Amino acid sequence: MRFEGIFAALTTPFASDGSVALDRLGENIARYNRTHLRGYVVVGSTGESVLLGPEEIDRIWGTAREFAAPGKLLIAGAGVDSTNETIARARRAAELGYDAVLIKTPHYFKPLLTPAALERHYTAIADASPVPVLIYSIPQYTGIAITADLVARLAEHPNIVGIKESSGNVQLVSEIIHLSPPGFSVLTGSSGTLLYALLMGAAGGILALACFLPEAAVELYEAARAGDVARASRLQFTLLEASRKIAGELGPTGVKYAMDCVGYYGGNPRAPLLPLSDEQKRTVEAVLAESMARQKADQLGVAG
Repeated sequence: MRFEGIFAALTTPFASDGSVALDRLGENIARYNRTHLRGYVVVGSTGESVLLGPEEIDRIWGTAREFAAPGKLLIAGAGVDSTNETIARARRAAELGYDAVLIKTPHYFKPLLTPAALERHYTAIADASPVPVLIYSIPQYTGIAITADLVARLAEHPNIVGIKESSGNVQLVSEIIHLSPPGFSVLTGSSGTLLYALLMGAAGGILALACFLPEAAVELYEAARAGDVARASRLQFTLLEASRKIAGELGPTGVKYAMDCVGYYGGNPRAPLLPLSDEQKRTVEAVLAESMARQKADQLGVAG
């Protein structure tokens, strides 16, 4: 199985009492099913994974599996600092019918997490996981930057099939693509550099932005894959501010409010994350309106 295309890094909706709103998650996924997204990552960074308990994660995974349409790939965010616990979560995701697991770098004991320690961690998980493993590098959150050399070594493992690289470092993405074997799926987590990654040979993206602008991200991907660099460039510019100011600066909280603005259920984040201020909401509204207007103008231009 090759992991390519645009995947939404799903948010986790919460009810007014702070509990997980599984019904809202199902509604969101049912609507995403009507888009051209390739699939979904469930309980990743945008899903506020570190703020969820194990039982909540299990219910979220089960609900997403129930509502995802046939043909949509499901990737479970299963990585925690413990190798053994990550293996247990990977096995549970496989039991629920997930297609792969996304494993972020462990990070708590930073000075001790050498390339050798990371290599052993990922190799042990890949050896034990019943489903394919995707590496997840997001140094802006973890403080651990995985190197292209290490990714290339791990890519030789038959059960490590790709990476979500979210640093936004275009040079690093190009080095990983260059050093990794054919068929290894390099997926960017940075919507602001999606086109550049695709032009260098990336297989697609796992994007928070795809939670509120899914078709815009898919259109960019399809234009790039079709060789229409001019249109892909216009679409990339369309997404730049939304990527930087909503998904980047405001994180899951901004993504959730943007979803509310376009008809999905976003809702509030879980503590200790704070809801947006009125000023931040106005920023999201303005950026989103501009992005959607640019996308519409591009569609009309193509149609004309």
